Parts: sequence; C-alpha cells; structure tokens
Amino acid sequence: MTAGPGASLRRYSPAAYWRRRLSPWRTRRLLEVHLLVLFVLAAVASSALFLSCRQIQHSAESLASREAPAVQGLAATRLAALRAHQEAHALVRMKLIGVAGSGETYRSQLSAADQGLSRIADRTDQDLGTVKGLLATYSNSLSLGASLYRDQPLMREQKLEEADSLLTRETVGLAPRLEALQRAQLGHAEATATMGRWQRGGWWLAELALMAVLLTLLSALFVLRDRCGRDWNPYLLAAFVLTVLLAVVPVMTAASTENDLAGAIRDLRQITEVSQRGGPGLADAQQRVTEESESLRQRMADAAWTDGVYRGAFVGSLLAIVLPALGLGLRLDNDYWRRR
Repeated sequence: MTAGPGASLRRYSPAAYWRRRLSPWRTRRLLEVHLLVLFVLAAVASSALFLSCRQIQHSAESLASREAPAVQGLAATRLAALRAHQEAHALVRMKLIGVAGSGETYRSQLSAADQGLSRIADRTDQDLGTVKGLLATYSNSLSLGASLYRDQPLMREQKLEEADSLLTRETVGLAPRLEALQRAQLGHAEATATMGRWQRGGWWLAELALMAVLLTLLSALFVLRDRCGRDWNPYLLAAFVLTVLLAVVPVMTAASTENDLAGAIRDLRQITEVSQRGGPGLADAQQRVTEESESLRQRMADAAWTDGVYRGAFVGSLLAIVLPALGLGLRLDNDYWRRR
C-alpha cells in the first residue's frame, strides 16, 4: 500500500505536519479574538465618548438657556429696584412731584424689575414668590410716596421710609434677598459649567478605550498581512483613521467648550459684582450689565457649532463599531467560515 503525502510528512517531520495542520485553525481563532476584542473595545469607547459629549453639550445648553439668563435677570432686577429708589428720592428732593412726566424714570425701573423677575421665573428652580410679593409691596409704597402725597409731607416721608425699609432691611429686604438669590444662582451656574469627577472619568475611559482600539486594529492588520498574505484591509484602515479622529476632535471640542464655559462664568461673576456695588452710578452699572449680558449671549450662541461635533461623534462611534466588524467578519467568512 502506498503511503499518502500526509504519512510521509508525519514520518519525516512531525512538527512541520502539525504546524501546517494547526496554522489555519490558529489564524482563524486569532482573527476571531481580534474581532471580539475590537467589538467590545469599540462599544465601550463609543458609549463613553457619546455620553461624555452629550454631557458637556447639555452643560453648555443649560448654561446658555437657563443659568446665565437667570443670573443676568437677577442682576438687572436688583439694579432696577435700586435705581427706582434713587430716582424717586431725587424726584422728591428736587420737588418735581406733580410735574408732568417727572416720574417716568422710577416707574419704568419698577416695571423693568417686575418684568425681569417674570422672565426668569421658568429659568430657575429657586422660589421667587416671596421676592415678587416684596417687590409689589415696595413698588406700591414707593409710588405712593413719590406721587400721591405731594401735599402731605409727613405721609410722603412715611411711605418713602417704608419703601426704603422694604428695599434695604438686612436679610429680609428686597435688595438683600435678591443678592442671596444671585449668589445661589451663580453657584448653580458654576456647578453646571464645571466638569466633575465622573465626567472627567468618562473622557479618560473613552480615550483609553480608543487607544486600545488603535493598537488592536494595528495588530489585526498585521495578522492579515503576515499570516493571510492579504493587502491592507480597507475597512480596518478606514476604522483606524476614524478612531484617530474620534480620539482627537471631540476632546479638542470639549476643551474649547470648557474654556468657553469658564469664560462665561467669569463674566457672570463680574455681572453679579457690578450689580451688587450700588452707589450713585446705577445708570452706568445698568448699561454695563446690559452690554456684558448681550456680549455673553452672542458668545454662547456662537458655540452652537459643538452640536455638529456631537452628532459627528455619534455617527463616528457607530461606524467605529461597524467597520472593524465588517473588515474582519468578511475576511473570516471568505477564508475560513465557508470552508468548515
């Protein structure tokens, strides 16, 4: 009986025989392990990246739409209430009560204070009911003292003193209450804009997982070229380039957004400080707060391009999972799975 080639190979080179028999099995297993590892790592990286991008986008949106307008509105309300008090006393001091058009300034300031509180009512979680009631009482007393009792100086003085007490009384006055609301609202804005420990942990996890994906992709490309004699797999090459982009662009965008948020917080602190100084230059303070608030609003609106990066990161994260699966899955199917 004539021995087959397998018997001859076993007779003269057992190690070479088993290496030849096991090589395809080992290569297939190696590629399957790469496929599994790539899928798990890409899923982890994509999830961490998606959640981190979503969190920082949510922080930017919340600061622009809720926290910053609330801080600015409280500052404007406090300045308007103080300015109304200043203008009413100037009206009485200059004996202009009863002169046509003489009380328009303080009335407009009272109206601005009331409108300011109304605008921020749905942008803050703080209870504004007490402040609104106090502002209404203060507005009534100030209006009575500055217009109704022009021929009754004692009643006028009493009403103005009552309005002064309602405005400036320590802790429970309108101005101290608004100041306390400003501090609390500024604290909320700072907490919204600051990246916490868990957020930073999410970015670190995403970056480490993406680095592991890059190394695994290089290893898979090397295995395909060295053991399978294949040229560079286009799916894996595309996944490699995409992973590099995902590791760089979202992080740069997040860093830029974080700097923008830090700048916004500095501006809000400055607006709060200007509104709490008081003094004779209330008109200038109001003008400065208005200008800085508008400038901040425009800068926050200009940062809307981060929405495109967020959507791009979401699509890229999905492709980072699909492309390696296609590249290795198709190769395994063509070279190994169909032959079994």
